[in-house]
Amino acid sequence: MLGKLFGTLIRRDAAQSAPADSGPSLKLLAQIKDHLQGQGTIMSNLLMQNILAQPEHHDPKRLERHGWKAYSQNDEDGILQEIFRRIGAPHKSFVEFGCGDCMENNTAYLLSQGWRGLWLDADDHNANNARNGFGHLMAHGLLQFTQAMVSAENIDSLIAAANLGPEIDLLSIDIDGNDQYVWQAIHCTSARVVAIEYNAKFHPPHPYTVSYDPALHWDETDRVGSSLAVFAGVGASLGYQLVGCNLTGSNAFFVRRDLAADLFAAPATAEHLYQPARYFLTPYFSSGHKVNHLTVVESAARCAGLPPP
Repeated sequence: MLGKLFGTLIRRDAAQSAPADSGPSLKLLAQIKDHLQGQGTIMSNLLMQNILAQPEHHDPKRLERHGWKAYSQNDEDGILQEIFRRIGAPHKSFVEFGCGDCMENNTAYLLSQGWRGLWLDADDHNANNARNGFGHLMAHGLLQFTQAMVSAENIDSLIAAANLGPEIDLLSIDIDGNDQYVWQAIHCTSARVVAIEYNAKFHPPHPYTVSYDPALHWDETDRVGSSLAVFAGVGASLGYQLVGCNLTGSNAFFVRRDLAADLFAAPATAEHLYQPARYFLTPYFSSGHKVNHLTVVESAARCAGLPPP
């Protein structure tokens, strides 16, 4: 929090006409900001180590300690890699909605490894990022992008139009509202793995979910999505087993029951696998340097045997 405050002060002061001697003060503010961010990262890493040291995480079948970030918002990239290490990914295909700015989602890292798939998002800025930054992959059929407001009424036809086949490896759902209803409306394909954002405010067995509204937009309050208990029930009704959640309490992961076998932690219940809301950890997940879409495009082309961009 203080690090963000100092960052705001630095940007504000730099934008204003400052006296000639303001350089040292701005430099000091920057140094304080960097120090606070560094201390915050250290404390967050210690907290994560403490969480993972708890007895329940000694189970080798649990997923949390496998988490890390490449292009995901938190530790989802590492968890997904571990899931597919256990069950395989024969098609290397995905569908993700909403895909956000295209550089922080659950499938950009898979795309960089030569996977193919479909991104869906309604936002104009995100659509421009996809078309301008990833046009090379779209031109060669590795990536499709559709700008649309996803609803339970249109999702099946949107996915069917991409012709990814009767089975895909990953379905990633993050639309901050109607997630449950949209997942239940998909019939054209079967995903081996589903990653879906849940409302971690509501501990199991609380059955919280928003009422369905195709025009729903998140107002950045706690009126969002569904609780983990609800998703566990929805997943079970669709033939999926809950296999884990990430440390920030953002995403839950499901594996199709015919593939899960005894590869994941038991009991496969919301009560056993729930992670509480730790959104304060998100800023401290780092993958190194600032992201560049060309890194993904070049890597994807190389892995898929396409010409370079």
